[in-house]
Amino acid sequence: MNELLTRPVTELASLIRSGDLAARELVESSLRRIDQLEPTVGAFTHVAYDSATADADEISAGDPRPFAGVPVAVKDNRPVAGMPLTICSDLFGDMIPGHDSFLVRRLREAGFVIVGKTTLPEMGILPTTEPRRFGPTRNPWNLERTPGGSSGGSAAAVAAGMVPLAHGNDGGGSIRIPAACCGLVGLKPSRGRVSVGPYAGDSFLVQDGALTRTVAETAQLLDILAGYEPGDATWAPPTDVPFAELVGRDPGRLRVGIALTAPLEGVEVEPVCEQAARDAATLIESLGHQVEEINPPWSTLGLLPDFTRAFGPMVSIMTAIGGRLRGREPTEDDVEPLTWALWERASSQDTISFLSSMARLQSVARKLVAFLEPFDAVVTPALARRPVAIGEIHGRGPDPWGNYRRSGAFTPYTAICNVTGQPAISIPLYHGDDGLPLAVQLIGRPLGEDVLLALAAQLESAQPWAGRLSPLAMA
Repeated sequence: MNELLTRPVTELASLIRSGDLAARELVESSLRRIDQLEPTVGAFTHVAYDSATADADEISAGDPRPFAGVPVAVKDNRPVAGMPLTICSDLFGDMIPGHDSFLVRRLREAGFVIVGKTTLPEMGILPTTEPRRFGPTRNPWNLERTPGGSSGGSAAAVAAGMVPLAHGNDGGGSIRIPAACCGLVGLKPSRGRVSVGPYAGDSFLVQDGALTRTVAETAQLLDILAGYEPGDATWAPPTDVPFAELVGRDPGRLRVGIALTAPLEGVEVEPVCEQAARDAATLIESLGHQVEEINPPWSTLGLLPDFTRAFGPMVSIMTAIGGRLRGREPTEDDVEPLTWALWERASSQDTISFLSSMARLQSVARKLVAFLEPFDAVVTPALARRPVAIGEIHGRGPDPWGNYRRSGAFTPYTAICNVTGQPAISIPLYHGDDGLPLAVQLIGRPLGEDVLLALAAQLESAQPWAGRLSPLAMA
């Protein structure tokens, strides 16, 4: 039964639909794996034993929903009715919302059974997952290393074989980074592709998606999650054909750039990360595509202060909401030092500074998109370093801004796509000598998930990775 949880989700759904496997049997297998591995990995903030088995009992053979009975986990920064919403912060206590977010509703409508909520760094700030409230989440490939963040719990749960796939979201790389650390596929969709409702009408930086083992599963989940919801402030137009049908389709001869210079000035890229991107470019060329090395003007733009001035208020809004839930102003003791530092900076920031930073980010985004417009896709390293050790980057301690700067040096290639709104995907093409996955990032044109998924699927077919399982997934 443990081996089932690493199979493709379409196969699992087919077994349940045919009656060869009971939904409760599969869900209980997932819950047992969570019980077995959670003390080691630390991927979950809440396990939904009662509701998950009750939901599974409602599913029988012949259920027409595409993923009826397949277990899934949801990152603990999106509301699931009846389950705690902690955002991995002491400030939120054990708040239990009475409603589902729109994306959770879509997961349920597709038949998925939610088995629990997964960890993130407090408020989703960092690219590692070591919240003070729950302790560190560990990488199933090497328990002394980070699974990445901020969707680190979701990535660790999939890589460990606790669930076959999991929800994540990405405001600066938070799907792609843990996918790269844990040997999974992680797509950040185009801006506006997935609704952030019902509690927000728009999000400049953040998009929701999934952590999966294959490109096909990522495309299938995107078909479920994507689409306009009433009241959305912005939205991406629907595609002519489902994303799932694009996987395996020949995209034609593409013009692909390879960009090695990090979008953050002064960052040193480990040679193995750079070589992975070069090897990927060679593989892309062998598939018949045109490849050329490019140098986008992103490393000299000094975007970090503007990104921080745009990102900080998002954290501060969550902090303020947590305070209101407690009926008082938040205090320094309620949150980690980095969260408090961002709160203080945002609180002292005037409106004109915030709007000026947003305008600058939008202006820079326009220039970068225009520079990249001739290319169907761009390949970069996914990370500048191998997955860092537990305890190296976190939101605690006396030097919060030092941790914040170190996080940028670890993951400089991802946040730029949140600024431009372009889709980008991390794929685990390689495996390092250190025993950890080694990924590359592909960046697409705005609204270009179709080409991006087709190219990623070509690479997966040429160099398959789904059969590579972490030691914990094989245990």
